[in-house]
Amino acid sequence: MKVVKQMVPLLVAIIILLLLFRIWVPTFLSAENMLNLTQQISVNTILAFGMTLVILIGGIDLSVGAMVALVGTTTVFCLSALSGDSQNLFLVFAAMLAGLGIAAIFGTFHGIAASKTAMPPFIITLASMLIARGCALRFNSGLPMPIEEQQTFFLAIGNGRLFDVIPIPVVIMLTLFFLMALLLHRTRFGQHVYALGGNREAALYTGIPVVRVEILVYLLCSLMAGVAGMIHTAQLYSAEPGSGEMFELTAIAAVVVGGTSFTGGRGTMFGTLIGAVIIGILDKGLNQAGVHYSLQYIVKGAVILIAVYLDVRRNR
Repeated sequence: MKVVKQMVPLLVAIIILLLLFRIWVPTFLSAENMLNLTQQISVNTILAFGMTLVILIGGIDLSVGAMVALVGTTTVFCLSALSGDSQNLFLVFAAMLAGLGIAAIFGTFHGIAASKTAMPPFIITLASMLIARGCALRFNSGLPMPIEEQQTFFLAIGNGRLFDVIPIPVVIMLTLFFLMALLLHRTRFGQHVYALGGNREAALYTGIPVVRVEILVYLLCSLMAGVAGMIHTAQLYSAEPGSGEMFELTAIAAVVVGGTSFTGGRGTMFGTLIGAVIIGILDKGLNQAGVHYSLQYIVKGAVILIAVYLDVRRNR
């Protein structure tokens, strides 16, 4: 019941925003525009799913934006090197696994460094953000790497439509949502995540494998960034070493707006989904209304401040 009470204001906020932008932009609520909206928010929402786990244990991952670029460049580089101009599904999957493998290495490192050392996650992931960005820029001298048009399977990840209606990125986003919600709310691992975020010392004394849980959380967060990176790369039809900038902040905004406490221990995956939708409506609505991008930053910053203020008030 408490969770439902927390979600009601967010759902009301979505309705108000939709009506507001409908007045501002007459075609805003058209079916095609709504489908485009869901497709556009898919990358940020998938990033936010992973970020939710990290924030729930009281951590942070600033590297997810750079991971989007690194996984994209790695995958396309392997795709070009292995497949060339032709398409071979086995080699496509091999290239995708290479990209996810890179993400897994970074995620595992984050988890080990955060759980085994006294270094704050903020510094660990800030440093790895720079490393990942630098690695991405090493490919093709920092220039974009186009995806061959024959690679229809990979391109469909970002641009295809199921039954010519539902965007494939939305299908992937919803599938990951159900899997992550199941993992967080219906498994022992999820209980351990909440316990670790609520009180780390108490979790340790009750026998929870704190180190293992923390490593898995950061690993999952990086893997989510890897999936988001491949979708984003396919949407761009090329791997952009400079892509993904500020994505980490948008993901954090979605998590916080969705009601996850920045101090850890409280939050839901459904709340994050709603938070990502709110941020997405704001982005698309302000863009279509022709609001200058500088004002868009100010609006999003104000929304984050309000969300954090409300979270602090709830914790009193």
